[in-house]
Amino acid sequence: MKKQRRALQEASISFLDVISCGFGAIVLLLVIAKVGDPAALDEAEKQLLGSAKDYQQRLFDIRGESVILDERLKSRQQQLSELTERIARLKAKLASVAKQSNQLSQSQSREKEQLQLVLQVLSEEMERLLGPEFEQQNQLIGGIPADSDYIIFVIDNSGSMKSYAWEKLKVEMVNILDIYPEVKGLQVMNCEGKYMFQANRDQWLIDSPAIRKGIIAKLDNWNALCSSNPAPGIEKAIRNFYRPDRKISIYYMGDDFLDRSIRRVVRVVDKLNKANRDSDRLVRIHAIGFPLPVYFPPKGTVSPQAIKFANLMRELSYNNGGTFIGLNSLN
Repeated sequence: MKKQRRALQEASISFLDVISCGFGAIVLLLVIAKVGDPAALDEAEKQLLGSAKDYQQRLFDIRGESVILDERLKSRQQQLSELTERIARLKAKLASVAKQSNQLSQSQSREKEQLQLVLQVLSEEMERLLGPEFEQQNQLIGGIPADSDYIIFVIDNSGSMKSYAWEKLKVEMVNILDIYPEVKGLQVMNCEGKYMFQANRDQWLIDSPAIRKGIIAKLDNWNALCSSNPAPGIEKAIRNFYRPDRKISIYYMGDDFLDRSIRRVVRVVDKLNKANRDSDRLVRIHAIGFPLPVYFPPKGTVSPQAIKFANLMRELSYNNGGTFIGLNSLN
């Protein structure tokens, strides 16, 4: 039996695989290989690297600025928190001050009503005892003659007064002004004769509710200090303001006397405020004395300056038709 010969194939599968791999390798080489001008490619690569560095540097700068801004924001937030707390504390203090002011106002109103009631009762009792035809010869309120048309305050605004008695001094000045519902003129100076209102020196302040409030308000920032000697201020007040047709009262307000001689001050004032033909002094001189904590050491002894002040004011007021009131408390 004759065997058949197998037909030869023109291309086998293995050959096609080899040819395909060859073409793939050529394509891969073309992809990997740099096509074009090498110098241009290097320049493009350098530009890309430079751009990448620039962007990276900008990123670092932005991150740094972000950190700085975060720190500033935290600082501002902390400041805002502190300011908020401070505002809350100030509001609380303001509410406390307003409450105290309201209580003080109510207390003063009650005291004023009580004083008015007492005055009315005393007036009725005097009329009952003395009869309706009796005419009072002098106007006394709380022991102080209130017959003057002009009032001058001579104030010891030394350090001790401003440190301890200043708030009480304001209250007493208001009380004194209340004794005189209306006067023709007011003036305020310290014990050295320096005016509170320099624009109105040697002139009367025309009395009005606004002027009275302005005097009390000005006390808070009046810094012309004096040496706790009443003679210069009283002397200037008499020389600059006395006229025969004026009824003037001087109110000296202080706490101590630092000069050596009481007698010298008394002689200076007596010589200037000499009696006229009617045996009255040219002006009345009243005095208000303020006690201070520094005058009362633990053993309870009073300082020599306080004793000298009380003796001086008692003699000055007695000799010059006035009244000396020594306060025993700053409350």
